[in-house]
Amino acid sequence: MSIFDNKRLTNKTFKLDIDRMRRGWYSDKYFENIGRMLTVLASEGYVYSGKYHNLPADVSAEEVAVGDIEVEMQWFTRRAGNTIVVGVDKSLEMLRCCTGYWEGDRFVDTSDKLEVWAVHDGTVVKSDGNPLHAEPVIKVRGRYRDFALLETPTLGTLTRSSRVATNVYETLMAARGKPVLFFPARFDMHEVQAADGYSYNIAIQRFNMDFSHQIGSFVSTDAQGDWWGGAGGGTVAHAAIASFLGDTAEAMMHFARVLPASIPRIALVDFNNDSVTDTLRVLEAMFRKYRELCDAGDQAEAEKYVLYGVRLDTSGSVRDVSVAPLGDPGLDLGVNPRLVFNVRQALDSAFESWDLPAAWQEAAHTYCRNVKIVVSGGFNPEKIRRFEKLGVPVDIYAVGSWLFNNNGDTVTDFTGDVVRVKVHGKWIDMAKVGRKPLDNPNLERVW
Repeated sequence: MSIFDNKRLTNKTFKLDIDRMRRGWYSDKYFENIGRMLTVLASEGYVYSGKYHNLPADVSAEEVAVGDIEVEMQWFTRRAGNTIVVGVDKSLEMLRCCTGYWEGDRFVDTSDKLEVWAVHDGTVVKSDGNPLHAEPVIKVRGRYRDFALLETPTLGTLTRSSRVATNVYETLMAARGKPVLFFPARFDMHEVQAADGYSYNIAIQRFNMDFSHQIGSFVSTDAQGDWWGGAGGGTVAHAAIASFLGDTAEAMMHFARVLPASIPRIALVDFNNDSVTDTLRVLEAMFRKYRELCDAGDQAEAEKYVLYGVRLDTSGSVRDVSVAPLGDPGLDLGVNPRLVFNVRQALDSAFESWDLPAAWQEAAHTYCRNVKIVVSGGFNPEKIRRFEKLGVPVDIYAVGSWLFNNNGDTVTDFTGDVVRVKVHGKWIDMAKVGRKPLDNPNLERVW
C-alpha cells in the first residue's frame, strides 16, 4: 500500500479495464502507432540501416533489431520542491497486467520479462524543476513495444494522485496540524473518487509520520475510502435546513434524535446568514435536551445531543449580519476572521444567559467550550495561513476544489523518458537532449 506498511496494492483493489488498456483505449494514439510500426519491423527482420545514430564510437550500429529494441524508461515529476508520490502501485499493476502483445485474439503476457524498480506510495521526491535533477519513481527495462501503450495511463495516474496528495500535504502544513476535511468530491467526475481519497489518506499518513501527529482522515464519500478501508462522513446539508423551513435548530434536533451518536453533530449555521444567532439557537436546544436526558439517567440517549461543532460556510459574496461592515471584502465577506471570532465568543459565553441550577453551571460551560468551529468555502493554503497567523479560533478546515489545483506551483505533471537502449547486450545512454538516466535511492526492485 505505501511506505507505511511496505505492502503494495494489487488489481484486486484497482479493478483495471485490462482488455481495453491492452488494446490502447486509454493511450495517446502515437504510442499505438509506434507499437504497430515496431511490431511490423520485427516481423520483417529489419535491422538498423540509418547513418546518423548516437551510439558511442566503440559500439557498432550493425545488426540492431529495432523492432525488438529493449529500453530503459524512467518516470519522474518536475514539480519544484517536495512531491508526495502516489499512484505507483496502480501504475505497477498496469505494467503487470497489460505488458505484452496480441497474436490475433490472444494476448501474450510478457510482463515477466520486464525488470522493474519503483518507490512506494507516500515516498517524497525533491526537484528544483530541472529534469536533469529529478528523482525517478519508476524505472523499467524491457522490450519497448510491449509496454509502449502504458505510458499515457501510468503518467496520468501518477500525475493526478501525486498532485492531490501534495496539495493535501501543503494544506496540512498551512493548517499547522489541524484536521483538514476532504471536500472536493462534487468538483470532479465520480469515477476518480477512490483514487483521490486514497491520495488524501497517503498525505495524512505522511504528515503524521513527518511531524509525529495523529490527525485522522475525514472523507465525505464512501468511494473516497474504498482503497484504504475508510468511510464517508458528514452531517447536515443546506437542503436539510430548507426542508425544515429554514429552522436550523429544529433540523439539528431531529438529526440528533434519528441518527446514531457515532456521527458527530456539526451544525451548518450560515443558512440564514446569521451564524451567531443560529449557533446559539442550536446550542441551547441541544444542551436543553442533553441536560434533560442526563437528569433522567439516560446517558446513552443524552450523547446524541452533544453538539460536536458548528460549520461556517458563508458565501464569499455575502456579509454575515454579525460582521460590522468595514468596506473591505476580505474583512467583510464570506467566512472571515471576524466572523469566526464572533461565533467563538458567542459559544463560550452562551451558558451565562441560561437559567441553570448551580450544579449545572460548570457542565454547561464545558459543553459550550467544547463545541468546535469548522470552516469551509474557498479555503486554500494561503487563506489558511492567514487565519493561523491571526490566531483565528478555527478547529477544523474543510477544503474542496483547491485540492485539485493544477496551476503554477501545484503543477505535478509526470514525464516518462527512454534514457537507455540495449545494444549487443550492453546498456547505452540514449536520452534526448535535456534528459539523462537518473537515480533515486528509494527505488527498489519490484520484479
